[in-house]
Amino acid sequence: MAGTDPIAEAEAVGDADADALFVLTAALLTPARFPSVLGDDYPAACAALGLEPYEEGYGLVFGQDGLGARWTVVVDDVSLVAVAISSWDCGMAYDLSPAEHTVVTGLPGWPLAVATRAPGVPAPHDPEPEEGDPAPLVPPAEDEWGPAQRRLGADEVALQWATWRAQVSDGPPPGEQPAGPAAGTVPGRAEGATAAPGAAVTPSAATAPSAATAPDRAVPDPYDGVREALDALRGYLVEPPPVGRVRSVAGAEGGVRTLRADGPGWSLVARADDMAFVLLDELPGEVLPVARGARLPALLEGLDAMAIRPS
Repeated sequence: MAGTDPIAEAEAVGDADADALFVLTAALLTPARFPSVLGDDYPAACAALGLEPYEEGYGLVFGQDGLGARWTVVVDDVSLVAVAISSWDCGMAYDLSPAEHTVVTGLPGWPLAVATRAPGVPAPHDPEPEEGDPAPLVPPAEDEWGPAQRRLGADEVALQWATWRAQVSDGPPPGEQPAGPAAGTVPGRAEGATAAPGAAVTPSAATAPSAATAPDRAVPDPYDGVREALDALRGYLVEPPPVGRVRSVAGAEGGVRTLRADGPGWSLVARADDMAFVLLDELPGEVLPVARGARLPALLEGLDAMAIRPS
């Protein structure tokens, strides 16, 4: 399998045959690090690609063949893919060319959006289907909101933690009530933050109704879903969830790590020494801040202790 890294050596692509794969980018599929678009946890992410959740994990190589068709090639040489990703992240060239014997399977399409394309070949497109082939992998729709978009939104909040955190005041609301928006901040999409596909992700200014202010008719409380998510997370401390449901991810600010946790219908982003944000399937594009209160610190400390980390 031939390959070019995403930032160099593009001229060589034009002379290739249809069977060559020109690598555009890559990702890891391991218990501690996997594309969240694929599932809430590592076994679910593997199942989305028809793979067994082996402890060692896989590397995912995204590229085009000589005819321009999109392919996702799964390899078992995780170290090679990890080195390539680290090199590219540092702006260094790296020729990612996994050996044939490391290839586990090749799947048509890409499960996530790939911004680059191989020069000298036709525009990216799904390969011509053959009998027995699986349906091509496709990224989540940009005009919808669901589990994949919710997880992508949570990933973006984790990457842009400082931006989102700056919009939340440090008032002393009790328990698991929401934290209020920062003074002078108009609730809306954070400057510099990228919304998840499907909806503009916005910090919610909702507050839990008190007995004195609650209207006569029942009004859905957006924080009902947050409380359910936090209850589910407490359950994780009692009965560990599938591997990868709770993980520690590298942040963009000074290498500070951030907690990421997922479950049916919700995603959490938090710093163990700070606060949390929750995203819900039922509230498209909303990012719900949760102040530390009395119970959150112990929960976050417990989650941080059990979170899986890259080795």
